[in-house]
Amino acid sequence: MTRVLAVTLCFGVLVASTTGARSQDADFFAGKNITVMIGYAVGGTYDATARLLSRHMGRHIPGNPNFLPQNLPGSGGIKAILHLYSVAPRDGTALGMLARSYAVEPAFNPQVAKYDPARFNPIGSTSKEVSVGVVWHTRGVKSLDDLQRQQITAGATGVIDDTGRFPNVIRKLTGANIKVVTGYPGGNDVTMAMERGEVDARIGWSWGSLKSRSKPWLDDKKINVLIQMALQKAPDLPDVPLIMDFAKTDIDKKALELLFSPQISAWPLIAPPEVPKERISILRRAFDATMKDPAFLADARKIQIEVDPVSGETMQQVVAGIAMFDRSVIDRAIELTDAK
Repeated sequence: MTRVLAVTLCFGVLVASTTGARSQDADFFAGKNITVMIGYAVGGTYDATARLLSRHMGRHIPGNPNFLPQNLPGSGGIKAILHLYSVAPRDGTALGMLARSYAVEPAFNPQVAKYDPARFNPIGSTSKEVSVGVVWHTRGVKSLDDLQRQQITAGATGVIDDTGRFPNVIRKLTGANIKVVTGYPGGNDVTMAMERGEVDARIGWSWGSLKSRSKPWLDDKKINVLIQMALQKAPDLPDVPLIMDFAKTDIDKKALELLFSPQISAWPLIAPPEVPKERISILRRAFDATMKDPAFLADARKIQIEVDPVSGETMQQVVAGIAMFDRSVIDRAIELTDAK
């Protein structure tokens, strides 16, 4: 009887301790501000998505904290990734809307991307995505075949960003004649440069973003969509070639799978390493609830942001899968994205 009482008392202490810890985590966010670092400049879809979440997600967190979006562009999104990884608070009050390539960046750019993607805590992504390559109509380029005979320039935010890497993949697999021009702060700046005639193309443009933010260009045939880049085609682009179809060897196919796996979580909201697990659970539940919130969905429709959510747990599985690719696949992917 004494032994049973002792076990019962120990169990009660354990439950009380656990319940107390959870209660503290639930109360933690009351009166707090949550900073959301955005890896790109104002005006693009990363920025719009982060600000959309910031307007609604706090209602679904106990204590209703305020969300404060802050832009931290630089180095093709790497600046924000490194800040969230090494500098930002690890208590749940800092999040990042990071470049979707964060999960593969250390494999391609180990000298700069000095972090372990698996240590981040994914919260969720508002949608999956297919990237496309488009050319301004005045160039007279309507297909990849046209780029066997003439050269175009493609604007990019950096050599290590999707807009810098994807043109090289296309060039090496298809023989397309593409010159990359880097240095633009964000995708929106590339788009404006294309309209001004500074560059001919934007390659690595999210299809959902293009449809929502530049639909008149599609309707008026101001741009020609040449190729799509993802593991599978967008349902509404059945006749536009997919980059996966140009893989001639098994290792090329695997290299493309490595490159385009991040498209599964296109607009990743991420927490730093070492945030307490219960707070990560609170943030993930809040994200999932936000994705079903009528006010959020109405706001998303108003600013034409597609919502097809991916959970933080699924994002974590994608990161784990990327880590399983062997060295030969990584080396081939690096070859395909290299500017040489």
